[in-house]
Amino acid sequence: MSAPLGPTASSPASGVEDGVGAFVPGPRVHVAGVPGGPLSGLRCAVKDVLDVAGTVTGNGNPQWARTHAPATRHAASVARVLAAGADVVGKTISDELAYSLTGENAHYGTPLNSAAPERVPGGSSSGSAAAVAAGLVDFALGSDCGGSVRVPASYCGLLGMRPTHGRVPEEGIAPFAPSFDCVGWFARKADVFAAVGEVLLGGKMTLPAAPRLILATDAFNLLTDDARAALRPALARVEALAGQAGPLVVSPDGLALWSAAFRTLQAAEIWASVGAWVEEVKPQFGPGVRERFEAAAHQDPAAIAAAQMVRQAVRARMDALLPTDTFMLLPSTPRIAPLRGSAAAETEVTYRHLAINLLCIAGLAGLPQISMPLAMLDGAPFGLSIVGGRGSDLELLALATRICTTP
Repeated sequence: MSAPLGPTASSPASGVEDGVGAFVPGPRVHVAGVPGGPLSGLRCAVKDVLDVAGTVTGNGNPQWARTHAPATRHAASVARVLAAGADVVGKTISDELAYSLTGENAHYGTPLNSAAPERVPGGSSSGSAAAVAAGLVDFALGSDCGGSVRVPASYCGLLGMRPTHGRVPEEGIAPFAPSFDCVGWFARKADVFAAVGEVLLGGKMTLPAAPRLILATDAFNLLTDDARAALRPALARVEALAGQAGPLVVSPDGLALWSAAFRTLQAAEIWASVGAWVEEVKPQFGPGVRERFEAAAHQDPAAIAAAQMVRQAVRARMDALLPTDTFMLLPSTPRIAPLRGSAAAETEVTYRHLAINLLCIAGLAGLPQISMPLAMLDGAPFGLSIVGGRGSDLELLALATRICTTP
């Protein structure tokens, strides 16, 4: 169902001063929510891949913004939070066409990670995470294809959720990789995170009576000793609330194989979605993004077919591992946020590939995942994730909320 036509976006001062470079440059969009809803009084920022009526969805690239008309309707997710009473107070910077995990935009700069100012905020929902981490807004909407909510949540010390694929309506999102794309959200406070989740997911949370936990040992084996040690207290906290987690190898074939299949399928879908625009406009992409688009233009059909077979096997494997009331624990990211200005070859290739080894699990299987801000390493946030079975979003949300509100 199409999102209803909302109030035309305007550019009066929203009352939010942007000291962290989170918002898209130019006049600030401000749309008041419907009074009296469950999100009344809360301020929301919207990643600039989601439509807000009356504004151009810039998609993290000035040439995209120049070649697209203003949206005529709000994205379905934006319409939901407005109808629930939240005020939209700005569009936030995205990595270019959402095709990065660092948060460093060659055109608009790098939003400040208030939780670790010398480090990147993570992408592609960089501005949304930065706005929430700095306290400029109560929550923010983002999008997650390969990790674009989960990574910034881990880096910035936030709660961040990627829902079951298709659970939150995706109408009004800039084209990218539709079989992976999800609308997600960030919040600092667990009660706000839960309230937003109930609005977007369209239901009430239900705490599982007897949750069963599994520990993804092959995911934890990707970490350094220091990183594993940093997550041990967080794991103990979760187990104290929900029971001991049983160790299990998630991918008998190796997470690197799953990761490669994910990257192949994602690239093929991205090129199918925006390749014609790239060839016509010939935009100036920044480091890392440029190389990924060059590779996406030359995907091997045989490799795509093989990757589809891997995805089918992953979905079957994860559906068997995560029946009702079973949840999986794994690191949100392999390490804390890289330092700002690190070499592109390190952040955009080496580390991105390592991160996708973890992020591809929920992506390939279409499962819900929440990154919880439960650990620190070298003075920077480090997220622990919990993944639920297909459609278990409200149960997962209830469990994560309980974990993050219990001392």
